[in-house]
Amino acid sequence: MGKEVAVMNKPSIYGLTFESLAAWLAGHGYRSFQASRVWDWLYRKRAADFTGMTDVNPQCRDLLQEHYTLHTLTVHLKQEASDGTVKYLFRLHDGNLIETVLMRHKYGLSVCVTTQVGCSIGCSFCASGLLAKRRDLSAGEIVEQIMRVQLGLDEAGQGEVVGYVVVMGIGEPFDNYANLIDCLRVMQDPKGLALGPRHITVSTSGLAHRIREFADSGLRVNLAVSLHAADNDTRTRIMKINRAYPLEDLMMAVDYYLERTNRRITLEYIMLKDVNDRREDAQRLAELVGPRRKLIGVNLIPYNPVDEHSRYQRSGEAVMRDFYDVLKRERVNCSIRLEHGTDIEAACGQLRSKQIKLEEREGIDQAVSRQ
Repeated sequence: MGKEVAVMNKPSIYGLTFESLAAWLAGHGYRSFQASRVWDWLYRKRAADFTGMTDVNPQCRDLLQEHYTLHTLTVHLKQEASDGTVKYLFRLHDGNLIETVLMRHKYGLSVCVTTQVGCSIGCSFCASGLLAKRRDLSAGEIVEQIMRVQLGLDEAGQGEVVGYVVVMGIGEPFDNYANLIDCLRVMQDPKGLALGPRHITVSTSGLAHRIREFADSGLRVNLAVSLHAADNDTRTRIMKINRAYPLEDLMMAVDYYLERTNRRITLEYIMLKDVNDRREDAQRLAELVGPRRKLIGVNLIPYNPVDEHSRYQRSGEAVMRDFYDVLKRERVNCSIRLEHGTDIEAACGQLRSKQIKLEEREGIDQAVSRQ
């Protein structure tokens, strides 16, 4: 991309669970109270660097500085919408770009985090999948997105605190499963981000085997499944993952999750004009939810148009309301998602893809000018 970026040779300390940090320090001769002090500086006092951890043993601080870093992200671009939504474009240590979004709700502040650079799922309506997956993010890079947003709130001095996290940014979280689990443990740790299970939502496009594994993980966070169609033909046409995990396999995994956890699942459904928004589509969706209606809710999502996917258009408000009414008549729990940040590239991955195109254009222009 025409930019020289130093390769990071130290992992983010935010990627360590408390148990991992305590075990690592114990292996270097330090007692667990040192780990507790470090943890307190990370997540309560929110230290900017290791040297500021004044009550941590100086040799321990030096050891941490030698092996870990607190900074793997830099703010490349920051945009604020009229409704208070803030979108961050972060540059990683290797030059890649990711997006993170802060949203303001009546119930508090939430952060939408990214788990991968690019996405290999390739949903045909999604801006995130326009650029193929380059790599997974580490657990530390995921947690640091939340910490960077929180530090920005701290600097504003209004006493605002991130109270909710949604893992719905660029990438498929269950395709980065091990790092996802570690970052969720940090989020839930009472000494870490201290977020309750109901304050965390993980979204998946439908990796059935991972849904089963997640059901057995003991992590009782909210789960959302990107469904977007209630029949295999339509879902395969717009989501190629349905070839690997057709609806029959996906719903069997959903049933396993419901049985194992007794927790609700949200089915995400993007409304695409003349693709999946007819009354018969709503009826099929109601039949799919059917006997699971007590533990399943449907979230209808207005589509954010993407230039490269011009064949798709947003369903009209009247159509969406009619779709909603069909589901409600069938006693399906459903809602229409309230949009955030529509004036700052609202579609996930849209800002990143435009920035990459801009940098590629600049690189071409520079190359031409040197000739």
